[in-house]
Amino acid sequence: MDLIPKEVNVLPLPEQYHLFMLPMLSSIQRLVFKGKLPLAYNRMMFSLKNRYAQNESIREQYNWRYLARFLEPIAKQYDTAIGFLEKTSTYFCVEKVKADKKIGWIHIDYDKLGMDPNFDKHYFDQLDYIVTVSEECSSILKKRFPEQVHKINVIHNIVSPSMIERMAEKEQDDLFGRKGEEVVILSIGRLHHQKAFELAIEACSKLVDRGYKIQWNIIGDGDEKQRLTALIQSHGLTEYFRLLGLKSNPYPYIKQADIYVQTSKFEGKSIAIDEAKILNKPIVITRFSTAKDQINDGVDGLIVDMDGQSIAAGIERLIKDIELRNKMVDELSQVDLGTEDEIHKLYSLIE
Repeated sequence: MDLIPKEVNVLPLPEQYHLFMLPMLSSIQRLVFKGKLPLAYNRMMFSLKNRYAQNESIREQYNWRYLARFLEPIAKQYDTAIGFLEKTSTYFCVEKVKADKKIGWIHIDYDKLGMDPNFDKHYFDQLDYIVTVSEECSSILKKRFPEQVHKINVIHNIVSPSMIERMAEKEQDDLFGRKGEEVVILSIGRLHHQKAFELAIEACSKLVDRGYKIQWNIIGDGDEKQRLTALIQSHGLTEYFRLLGLKSNPYPYIKQADIYVQTSKFEGKSIAIDEAKILNKPIVITRFSTAKDQINDGVDGLIVDMDGQSIAAGIERLIKDIELRNKMVDELSQVDLGTEDEIHKLYSLIE
């Protein structure tokens, strides 16, 4: 929030949404006290449906009908409205905003989320454009929604090397407390099943067992923090594997790390990988469906199978093969990785 430009007007959330965000019993009690019985009913149904939905994405989709009751339409008319993320943001854009054009953004491999495409079809029909972040993600959307092919556009994540390099220099102190020849590994992402950090813990355990002096750090927060903390403890890795929480400026951490690792089960196009490339870090990523959109295997990083053994083997290869690491750093340092010009694709949609 500190980085939002002064020209951006952040709209306040309505009071009844704050009531919705309370724990279920407190929320229902306050809504009943205020005489808002239909909202109390919707809050109760939201919680009940959450318990029985088959997966997180389906839960978010079908619970929109209850959440939507707590969100009033925005009064102002806009030129363009953008649902910046799949599911709730797009549904809000369609149902709660008046605009001449509406755009929905899909940041992920749609099929891997496990969503109900029949639910989304109703909303996609009302969008003027659907934007996604890679050619592979676009191909998946076109197969899933052939009637929307004419709306689908690819706009790559916009990253600015000059901004990232400038922010990476803002912290000069040793952020990791490196001990001697310790190899510092960094991963960034929500503590969420998509990121598969349990594989990182497994890989870390194997590397420690092989005698490597390493520390593995995760920047991010999320609903898997408790489970991952327990896994770290059960593997005896509290000295080697650290959950650092959220960082408003992660770039000094990337700059000071030796190796960047992404263990995801699926991605659209990971901004964190692009940022690690800009800061010339040797990279190991798992073989998710869009991995080849970001890494040229063996040239600017390694793509490995999606299991702890393979992740550990990839990291071990980079630790032992100094020449390969230096070759990757040299390759990345010579490539123009800025994607600022992608903004013109957005301008062409909203003009």
